[in-house]
Amino acid sequence: MNTNPNWGLPASPKPGNSLARVLEQSEHVKQLMEQSAEELASANEVLKRELAHRNRPPLLEDALVKSEAAESKVQEASAELSAVNRALEGEIWYRHSERRGSFHDTLTGLPNRALFNDRLGHGLAQAKRHDWLLAVMLLDLDRFKLVNGEHGREAGDCVLRTVAQRLKAGARGDDTVSRLGGDEFLYLLMELRSETDIANVAKKIIRTIQEPMTIRATGVDTSLSIKPSIGIALYPRNGTTVDTLVIGADLAMHQAKQAKTGFAFAR
Repeated sequence: MNTNPNWGLPASPKPGNSLARVLEQSEHVKQLMEQSAEELASANEVLKRELAHRNRPPLLEDALVKSEAAESKVQEASAELSAVNRALEGEIWYRHSERRGSFHDTLTGLPNRALFNDRLGHGLAQAKRHDWLLAVMLLDLDRFKLVNGEHGREAGDCVLRTVAQRLKAGARGDDTVSRLGGDEFLYLLMELRSETDIANVAKKIIRTIQEPMTIRATGVDTSLSIKPSIGIALYPRNGTTVDTLVIGADLAMHQAKQAKTGFAFAR
């Protein structure tokens, strides 16, 4: 299996075309489908009028039924394509907004909760359409308050930036790492094969974050090792909406922290 060297999951392909170009092509396809639906509808009306004035031969009757079914499918596909185009337009808008910094955490540079929610919403739509397994992880840094208390706020901020960099370095192209707030992070994993893969990702995240980090605060270098606790909620087993999955991951994180197991799946 060809896997990502950091988390052990297959790397997601990166699109070659810009989103704007994809949207333009999609709009063109939508127009062709709408024209085809109109032409089919017109042809079906002619067939109906012809068959109304004569005996309805079985073969022509069957052809009309199939043609009307094809018309319905084309109309349905056109409607679904419109929804896809609206999603593309929204993603383009969000990406422009990202460049203005309005959807990123100021300390770590990671997507903030608003952008994470939007990406999770898109991810849920794709998971439902393609019957994918999707996971939301909520990660909390154990005993983080002691870092601020013993070494100061500057050291705490340095820890958060280092953790953010390590998480981002291991994320695949379609995954999203976000800072929820304080010492909590959200991680969206797309196109998963099994719970075993997810457990392996959680274990590697824990090992990576626990690696010693050198923190410079008030001109002094300090070596720290931070351990995270991770809660994991799965679509569709633990929820089918943004809120239910995040809440499920949060509850599982507290279970992992209390049991000192490193990570736990939502029940």
